[in-house]
Amino acid sequence: MKAFNTFDVDLRRNLLILFTAGLLFWSSIFSLLPTLPLYINDVGASKQEIGIVMGSFAIGLLLFRPMLGRLADERGRKIVLVIGTIVAAIAPFGYLATQSIPLLILVRIFHGISIAAFATGYGALIADLAPTETRGEIIGYMSLTTPLGLAIGPALGGYLEATSGYGILFLLSAELGFFALLGIIQVTNPPVQTQEQSEVEDRNFWQILGSPRVSVPTIVMLLVGLSLGAVDTFVSLFLKSTQGNLNAGLFFTAAAISSFSIRLFAGKASDRFGRGLFITLGIFCYVLALILLWQADSAIIFLLAAIAEGGGVGTLISMMITMMADRSLPQERGQIFAICIAGLDLGIVIAAPLLGTIAELVGYRNMFGYSAAITSVALVIFLTQSSKNLSNSLRFALGRAPDAYALNNLNVKSEEL
Repeated sequence: MKAFNTFDVDLRRNLLILFTAGLLFWSSIFSLLPTLPLYINDVGASKQEIGIVMGSFAIGLLLFRPMLGRLADERGRKIVLVIGTIVAAIAPFGYLATQSIPLLILVRIFHGISIAAFATGYGALIADLAPTETRGEIIGYMSLTTPLGLAIGPALGGYLEATSGYGILFLLSAELGFFALLGIIQVTNPPVQTQEQSEVEDRNFWQILGSPRVSVPTIVMLLVGLSLGAVDTFVSLFLKSTQGNLNAGLFFTAAAISSFSIRLFAGKASDRFGRGLFITLGIFCYVLALILLWQADSAIIFLLAAIAEGGGVGTLISMMITMMADRSLPQERGQIFAICIAGLDLGIVIAAPLLGTIAELVGYRNMFGYSAAITSVALVIFLTQSSKNLSNSLRFALGRAPDAYALNNLNVKSEEL
């Protein structure tokens, strides 16, 4: 982490506060990951209803992320970070207050606003602060809050659910969100810098989404989101149904350790070898994880799947954020991030009810087999469509050519954006 030594004191302080707040925020969110499906199951929901409640989380993301992205560009990143942490501190009380499926859906939608705001503001602010030449490295390090939260949150949540019950679990989740808010309040909010490039400024949602630099990554994130939603929603119930000797919290902890480990070097390596290679590797690892879940019949296979899943998600999401930072101007970065990650949100929204229905018909195991096929399509699309033509796409996706859509690439023409 030598790059941090080149920053001034105020910038290092800002990054440290952001990192701490991010760790608290994701620990709050992920403490419910292995436990909330069990809670919904205990109140009498069917598999499909569990999928609907869990998937409705992404409805909040999908509806509010574009608006919050624009707010981040117009009013600064800090305001959306504050919104995200406030929602994270309030929403767990909603789960505590009701066992009604319709009301739980509404609470889950409200809770989704937290990630829509926090992830958009956090990613945009880090991209603003990071120098271009070390952007991948800095984003990689700062994104470690997610796997660390995934390591702490599910293990702590699973333990509290087993020993103290759901009430204490929801109170802890709210408390972590509150402390994250206290941290964000201390963050210095620098003004959003603007750059001259009229061809890409002031575009509306559909113009940005239709541009080649954004549309293909968004489609890839949509397809990956389908599988990510399947894992997050149903792996706990799949483990319980197999009667395997593995706690769901340990599955997510193993995934978090893997995600943490890969991010330590992937970001820095992407500054040298390009983002495309690591996005390709991330999607491939996720396909492998889903195949392992499809075939899993022992705790060892489940743990191998968790390691592959963590490595895949850790690489893909951090590198996709870095690539979109390369492809965007500061004054549009919040919107670009919001649109691309909205693909992931939409995939999760579709995944829970759709794959929950499939699970009712063919079981959890075969559902993960279908998910592997869907993610394989995402891999093919990225390999063949990530640049201006098939040849350039393959070379970029395999680390053999620079990103043709990166705005710091002098070879990019405005009409290609």
